[in-house]
Amino acid sequence: MTVKLTVENAVQAKSEVERLQSQGYDDDNIYIFAHDKRREADITEALDTESVGVKEQGFLNGMKNITNSRGDELRAKMAAVGLSDQEAEEYEEELDKGKLVIIATKDE
Repeated sequence: MTVKLTVENAVQAKSEVERLQSQGYDDDNIYIFAHDKRREADITEALDTESVGVKEQGFLNGMKNITNSRGDELRAKMAAVGLSDQEAEEYEEELDKGKLVIIATKDE
């Protein structure tokens, strides 16, 4: 099961991450996305959630993202953790507005 949420800030993200954890989602399967790389890294580290890496997107896609625009990179990473291309595009638009996107996955 995949949960997709948008929040306005890190305080709301913390609350949602705690709620997801109480529902049985593991930190290793909760991803937080922000349009600004530094903001994303800071929030991911502070909330002890997972970053999308080689495990999720594969080596070649990870290398390709080095040369992609930030929007392309974000859409590819969101698709790697379970969103359709259309959903990734819609959520990337939310990131453009300064929001955070939280994606959590859990095997049922």
